[in-house]
Amino acid sequence: MSSGKVIVTQLSADEAHAQSAALADILIDCVEGGASVSFMEPLARDKAETFRRRAADGVASGARAVFAAADEQGRIVGTVQLILDLPENQPHRADIAKMLVHRDARKKGAGDLLMQAAEDAAQAMGRTLLVLDTASDDAARLYERRNWVKAGTVPGYALLPNGGLCDTHYYYKWLR
Repeated sequence: MSSGKVIVTQLSADEAHAQSAALADILIDCVEGGASVSFMEPLARDKAETFRRRAADGVASGARAVFAAADEQGRIVGTVQLILDLPENQPHRADIAKMLVHRDARKKGAGDLLMQAAEDAAQAMGRTLLVLDTASDDAARLYERRNWVKAGTVPGYALLPNGGLCDTHYYYKWLR
């Protein structure tokens, strides 16, 4: 999937392992930029790479799918995960997680393309319902443009990377 300057691909487990350093760079940049994505500042490189290697292991086991957005030079500038390993009474759904775009690459379509790729893959796997959460108002606007439905907001749900509580917005989308 591509849009002029950005190309999105679903990574194999080997590709996700090979790109763990580049994917860790995006995670570190987003945390440094204030994204509430489960990590606190300062995010050590080894911690970020360990997280990314575990995600790649999840691809190998079928528990998740990892997508990467690359710019025209081939530099990975964004990523999103599709969590597939859910309880047996939820075979129809998947979770979107860690939708991250490097601050230098924002507003160029990577987020939209990443979401489209994840939605298409989920649908191809027979999933009919996707859910996600976000603390980012910018991401919320992206999801709403993509016809995600806001289910609600939990105030003070998590901490921002530098401390301080932030609200978390919950969204869902039916795939037809």
